[in-house]
Amino acid sequence: MDATDKPTAEPTPTTPRLGRYTISADRSSITFTSRHLFGLLPVRGTFAILGGTVEVAEPLSGSRVRVEVEAASFGTGNDRRDTDVRSARFLDTDRHPLITFVAERVDTTSVSGTLTVCGISRPASLAIVRTEIRTASFTVRATTRVDRTDFAVTAARGLAGRHLGLTLDVTCVLT
Repeated sequence: MDATDKPTAEPTPTTPRLGRYTISADRSSITFTSRHLFGLLPVRGTFAILGGTVEVAEPLSGSRVRVEVEAASFGTGNDRRDTDVRSARFLDTDRHPLITFVAERVDTTSVSGTLTVCGISRPASLAIVRTEIRTASFTVRATTRVDRTDFAVTAARGLAGRHLGLTLDVTCVLT
């Protein structure tokens, strides 16, 4: 941390400074949990955030968010499963290399917008569970639950979990 990115003095602001922020891919992550073997065993994994932008506006509801995720970054530590999920049976990452989220509504407790997976777009809402604001950056933790069948990812019903619990830790740097 340098002098331009120190924690803000008291009182702590509830929203970041107005302006355009770039999502720091190397300081951001997505983790997920699901179930497999007919719900008997947990599965944990990650996706890599490629980048994105956040435009903080006044009022906050006028803010905009765009996040890009590398679909082929799906990883659980099980090479066979990871290769299968990246294949045309599931995410088809050769044809659909990006997963995107574009926010249409932002407030201090949630971000709502459109999630696109495998070329299919559906409404999605993320609950903001933590925000850390600094002078020239901020970090947000947000959670959501996604039903993979909403995006036509339907292979291995029963064997692979239908729902994924996602946790996003996103650091945004003022540009």
